[in-house]
Amino acid sequence: MPTLGPDRVDEIVHALQAGAVVGIPTDTVYGLAAMPGNVEAVHALADLKGRSNQQPIAVLFDDVGGVEPFVEDTDALERIERFWPGALTVVLRARPGLATAALTDVGTLGLRQPDDDLARSVIRACGGALAVSSANRTGEAPALSAEEVAAAFGRDLLVLDGGGRPGGTASTVLNLAVDPPVVLREGPIDASEVLSALGG
Repeated sequence: MPTLGPDRVDEIVHALQAGAVVGIPTDTVYGLAAMPGNVEAVHALADLKGRSNQQPIAVLFDDVGGVEPFVEDTDALERIERFWPGALTVVLRARPGLATAALTDVGTLGLRQPDDDLARSVIRACGGALAVSSANRTGEAPALSAEEVAAAFGRDLLVLDGGGRPGGTASTVLNLAVDPPVVLREGPIDASEVLSALGG
């Protein structure tokens, strides 16, 4: 049985640390997750989705400190921490090196702290950051339940069952890798408030 209850987080964490791709709940949809510094695991995640490696894979974090190995500068994140956890994704310049080699070919990464205790407990146990992309094959709707993940990817994929997810509006996205910052997508969090907190 590939679907594990919330009391079996340790098994999900062990699988991730062993290089597996797993399904986990986030605050909006289910995601496919892999250890971000494991090149083979991240490529396997992209292959599962049928996604080009040219498309960066987001990094979800539990604490701002968890993303330090992946981005060049976390100062901006500390100024906007009050907007997390929640529906805000920021794009920062990726730190060159092995840790980000599989995550992006364009030199930037999207970062978000999900507003879900179960997701963050997995992320925390894996060192504070995970590579996560929505649990669906490219072009299909994201999965909103563990059963939908299993149906899409087969019974060999371990899935952490956190119950149904609400879906909902996609996160606000700000590109902080450019000066001045650029709003890439308006969402539930007012981008102007985030820009104000950044001093923009």
